[in-house]
Amino acid sequence: MFDDVWKGEMMTYTRGVLRAGQKVQLTDRKGNMLTFQLVADGVTDTAHGQIAHNDIIGEAEGRVIETHAGNAAANTNMSQTPQGKPWKASRRIGGWQYTVMRPRLADYVLSMPRGAQIMYPKDIATVIELGDIRPGMRVLESGGGSGAMSLHLLEAIGEQGELTTIEMRPDFAKICEANAALFYGYAPSWWHMIVGDFDTQITHCESHYFDRIVLDQLDPWNRLEQAHRVIAPGGVLTCYVTTTTQLSRLVDKLQESGQWTVPHIQESLERSWKVDGLAVRPEHSMIGHTGFLVFARAMADGFTALKKRERPNKDTTTDIDENGVDLASLELRDMSDRKLRKVLRDLDAQLSQL
Repeated sequence: MFDDVWKGEMMTYTRGVLRAGQKVQLTDRKGNMLTFQLVADGVTDTAHGQIAHNDIIGEAEGRVIETHAGNAAANTNMSQTPQGKPWKASRRIGGWQYTVMRPRLADYVLSMPRGAQIMYPKDIATVIELGDIRPGMRVLESGGGSGAMSLHLLEAIGEQGELTTIEMRPDFAKICEANAALFYGYAPSWWHMIVGDFDTQITHCESHYFDRIVLDQLDPWNRLEQAHRVIAPGGVLTCYVTTTTQLSRLVDKLQESGQWTVPHIQESLERSWKVDGLAVRPEHSMIGHTGFLVFARAMADGFTALKKRERPNKDTTTDIDENGVDLASLELRDMSDRKLRKVLRDLDAQLSQL
């Protein structure tokens, strides 16, 4: 699909001058950002004038450029303001300054074209860290979506690794591959995209072949058996779910199977801060709950995961609405008689001081 995408020369996308075909990120003094692809003789309209791509191509990062008024930019094919659209005249002012940089990977995934909702960078970072995704590993991913998670996995494992993505929808697979090719400047050779149903395609995978598995599905608990078959003993399974009901079912299945260690569950909250002299405070908005991340490691065949021994008088599974249930038997916060007597003594002593 991408045989014609810069394979002849491996373009350096991380350093050197900016070239046509690369993505660029412009930021003004208010913090507003624009991310677009550089095209020879291209023009990008803004609310403060037009940006001539030729002013950026061939230059290094860290420069400050100014927008042009109307079609006054040199060496461009800018057109006149269309008739009947007076608001377009506001774009002819020019003189607005932008700082020119290459987009970071986090900036790129938030600005790239997408069809499916992407996983937020805060969650992706946790997947890479706690999922222990390292260079040279073989990773299996369920669902490419728009490619945000795939790009970070490709970066984490490097060219010595191998990423296999199973995507059910051909259109999503095309979006995912295109975003990766635009980011690298070529189609990454260490990535295998398989289009088809996950349950069907995973049966063709070799047993104990993958070092890590990342599942981003509605019902990952239905894939645990096959996931354990294809992951190496000790491999890390990472599941991303968004609701508490999904979380509960997934954790129950992981523990019931005995094939996975006790799962670790985590969510990440993100809050930015504003620093302006002595006015230091958190921003009013933040990125709160986006999803739960569940991590577990694969046991070797023939071995059952160790479990924490629950106290016999602690029932966390019986439904309170079941017929004939004694509510006293469902007490979850058991308190010993000795501790109860101590609490009562402390309270009596404090009450005597009133």
